[in-house]
Amino acid sequence: MSDTPTTPPITVWFLNGPNANLYGLDANKSYGTDSFPVLQSRCEARAASLGVSLRFLQSNHEGQLIDWIQEARGVADGICINAAGLTYTSIAILDALMSFPGKIIETHMSMIWKREPFRHHSYISKVADGIVAGLGGDGYELAIQAVAQLVRKSQQSA
Repeated sequence: MSDTPTTPPITVWFLNGPNANLYGLDANKSYGTDSFPVLQSRCEARAASLGVSLRFLQSNHEGQLIDWIQEARGVADGICINAAGLTYTSIAILDALMSFPGKIIETHMSMIWKREPFRHHSYISKVADGIVAGLGGDGYELAIQAVAQLVRKSQQSA
């Protein structure tokens, strides 16, 4: 028997909204050069290195994202979410996230506050425990690390 305390496994769902599947294909490279499958591989490797079980999903449909958020209740410890354009418009995604009891990290590939003014207000920020923005694919990996740290801290204080 080991004297090393074991930490409970952490499950994180990383939800990506409309057009995230086009990452790496943008001519002006505003979202970086990594394709979506490469970004997913990077995130899966980072999660594995942290002992995190990761479910990485993308949909162009608001209702599908809401369904996944609801499915994550009682299954996932945390959600990283890049709702893309729905970040600025979807009260329905906000409402779904409000029902999620775990940790939430809002994630953006670009620095949204340096972009068009309509991108400066996020509904998701109201419920997010943290925000990672402007760091491209590196930010995705940092979001996974951040949500894992928040979950572990909450498990230790429980």
